[in-house]
Amino acid sequence: MRPTIGVLGGMGPAATAQFLTDLTAEETRQGAETDQDHLEVLIYSHTLIPDRTPNIVAGLDAPLRPLRDGIERVLRWGADILAVPCNTAHFYINRFLDEIPVPFVHIVHETLRAAQEHSPEGAWLTATNGTVATELYQETAQKMGYELWRPNPEQQERIMHVVYLVKEGKFGPAGELDRAVLSELLNKREGMIVTACTELPLAYPYSGLPAELEISSSRALAQGVVRVAREWEQEHSQ
Repeated sequence: MRPTIGVLGGMGPAATAQFLTDLTAEETRQGAETDQDHLEVLIYSHTLIPDRTPNIVAGLDAPLRPLRDGIERVLRWGADILAVPCNTAHFYINRFLDEIPVPFVHIVHETLRAAQEHSPEGAWLTATNGTVATELYQETAQKMGYELWRPNPEQQERIMHVVYLVKEGKFGPAGELDRAVLSELLNKREGMIVTACTELPLAYPYSGLPAELEISSSRALAQGVVRVAREWEQEHSQ
């Protein structure tokens, strides 16, 4: 018996598509050779969910109800395991996380798990203004005893601009700006870079920086989904 994966996406659409690519690549890495070896995935690209960052900054809850409704819809479709490839959305999801009746693969936990494994001394945190403001990553990293290094406010605003360039489909300019900001960070302190917004892994390949320096939240989430799916299979085969 195999689980059905439910994905609430659309935040943004390109990031959701990248997550499916990462999930397929991870399954292939784990030994999938045919279509039938891959997990069944239900994707709801719910593009009408209001932008998370400006709502968080303004102290508003507009994304909360659409996120709840989206997750409930994917559950009605038959999802056994849930994932949401948007870091900032987890600020709202955390408020009803205990009410979700199936395993939820948490992108923040999975990304920091990968960061701690690949860069135990610490890493640079690149994320949306909303994610940074909520301290989603900082608080979890502190509980883990893991060090995250933060860009300065001016660099943070440029990282946010990278995110919106990706949403506009301007991957080349996004990569150029990403390279400029990340080079400044790496010149200040060498280390790995956590791309803790699912748009940022789409810009990173256009930056020209070494692939091995990136800890992608999209890829980490995909790895977590495959791991949890295997645990689910073992539990339900007994």
